Amino acid sequence: MLLYILIALLADQLAKNIIQKVMSVGQSVPVFPFFYLTYIRNPGAAFGLFAYRTNILITITILVIVIMTAILLTRPVAEKNRLIKIGVGLIIGGALSNLIDRLQFGLVIDYLDFRIWPVFNLADTAIFIGACLLFKEIWYGESLQDR
Repeated sequence: MLLYILIALLADQLAKNIIQKVMSVGQSVPVFPFFYLTYIRNPGAAFGLFAYRTNILITITILVIVIMTAILLTRPVAEKNRLIKIGVGLIIGGALSNLIDRLQFGLVIDYLDFRIWPVFNLADTAIFIGACLLFKEIWYGESLQDR
């Protein structure tokens, strides 16, 4: 699980560092006809929800990290299930990366732009994929109590 936390955290922080060094806020660079790198500073959560509610977003992020860690520590089955470990690791890593931004800047750096969706970052992607893996295992996998 630690590997997945580090991958999500370091990949996103590296990308954000590069974006901030080589681009100006608001600048957009086409990579493919359907994909751009666009540097924005998001003061809210997904889709700009709770804009400028930094303290609330920090609190929610810390709660998510604590809950995800508790899942692994209190459910031995979670430690045995690879998809749960990957999912929890991606969620924690993504949450930590966005938490670092909020603590450092009071907002989150976003840069992935498909033009049909609000701009987001690798941390958001890690959180989404992690949540999908957890959902898949809880919904379609064996019951957590049965393992």
